Amino acid sequence: MIREFKENDLDSIMQIWVDTNMQAHNFIPKEYWINNYDMVKNMLPQAEVYVYEDDETNQIVGFIGLEDNYIAGIFVRNEVQSKGIGKQLLDYVKCFKPCLNLSVYEKNARAIRFYQREKFMVQSKSVDENTNEKELGMSWRR
Repeated sequence: MIREFKENDLDSIMQIWVDTNMQAHNFIPKEYWINNYDMVKNMLPQAEVYVYEDDETNQIVGFIGLEDNYIAGIFVRNEVQSKGIGKQLLDYVKCFKPCLNLSVYEKNARAIRFYQREKFMVQSKSVDENTNEKELGMSWRR
């Protein structure tokens, strides 16, 4: 089930955020994610966030965070990745967003393949000033 974020979801989604970032971005030191944890935890409640809650366990297993039409990220617990949860979260927001943009690290080939399958096109290349890693700017239009 996909629903809007509630304040008491914060600890669960932050655990998913940190675990998923460390796993998906093993080319960035873990300290980077740990050092940014509190900032993200303070910013998340102001963002547009939708969570995927497992119907059987009532546990949050994924979420998508948006700022207007910008996808700040799609995060799914490592143990349930590749089961369609990320696609369901993305399809959910595609229903009411006419266009979407995002940035993805060039070394995150799995994420790039996912977004390309979902009809996102590479629009730009840049370097993330915080990590010195190359990023792709991608966009989708209905």
